[in-house]
Amino acid sequence: MRAVRLHEHGGPEVLRQDEVPIPEPGPGEVLVRVHAVGVNPPDWYLRDGMSNLPPETRPKFTLPVIPGTDMSGVVETVAPDVDGFSAGDEVFGLLRFPGFDGGTYAEYVTAPASDLALKPAGIDHVHAAGAPMASLTAWQFLIELGHDHPSPFQAARHRPVALGPGTRVLVNGAAGGVGHFALQLAKWHGAHVTAVASGGHEPFLRELGADEFIDYTRNRPEESVRDLDLVLDAVGGSGSRRFLRTLKRGGALFPVFFGEFDDEETARLGVTVSGTQVRSNGAQLAELGRLLDDGTLRVAIDSTFVLADARAAHERAARGHIRGKIVLTVAQA
Repeated sequence: MRAVRLHEHGGPEVLRQDEVPIPEPGPGEVLVRVHAVGVNPPDWYLRDGMSNLPPETRPKFTLPVIPGTDMSGVVETVAPDVDGFSAGDEVFGLLRFPGFDGGTYAEYVTAPASDLALKPAGIDHVHAAGAPMASLTAWQFLIELGHDHPSPFQAARHRPVALGPGTRVLVNGAAGGVGHFALQLAKWHGAHVTAVASGGHEPFLRELGADEFIDYTRNRPEESVRDLDLVLDAVGGSGSRRFLRTLKRGGALFPVFFGEFDDEETARLGVTVSGTQVRSNGAQLAELGRLLDDGTLRVAIDSTFVLADARAAHERAARGHIRGKIVLTVAQA
């Protein structure tokens, strides 16, 4: 089968298409013929050697390695101990995350059955492949954590904030993969949502339900709003701290990519800073699948590339200002 692999770390140019054997499913696994692959930040973290992560949080892997965690496809075979899936089922999933052995940049992939859900019938493989990591991240931050695994970035267990009518939420990076799902999930629970993105994304985000919009290229969101219940910062990192001033006492800041925070400052402000690390979860993905099927949630697709053009997909990601998801398509013989 064809697969895109890394033989060394570096820029997009190190992504190389190879011929490799079709994998065999082990206990609890199914073999999936891949139709589409979601492109996510961990893919380029792996590609460049995860230099942006603290050494103690870096998963172990060996080269060459097939990147990728998100996929949508059709079940080919199932292991004898697998119930709930059969050959011919259309499925989607986030595979083996937070590990880096998902191996989805390929024509076939083995997948733990527990990481999969039936693909929503109302969307195609491209849109299904764009959903798993981004939608599960938004779900586990905002709706239900769904696991007891500690985060590598904090000792306390992450706890979502109750959302409902009257809850004031700001989503930073609202046009991106996690951001556009977070906006929609908060609106699903009746929250008042302010979306932050560059100005060209305003019509798109208004269509998804944003009540207010801040163009960060013209106005600083941390100076534009106050008394928020929750900020979901889908950008995160060192700049996330500025959002503390937008929260009311008792409010919470959820940075998706954790940064440095001062415990004394957060205690003085009476706010909480909390994050988690998304984990594969087929049961939660099935719930999200129902919302995708009935139109409550939409997957926005920024661009698509064929598998052999994975380099071009990573180059597109590096340019930024992404609206929704980048997806690789896999031709079917």
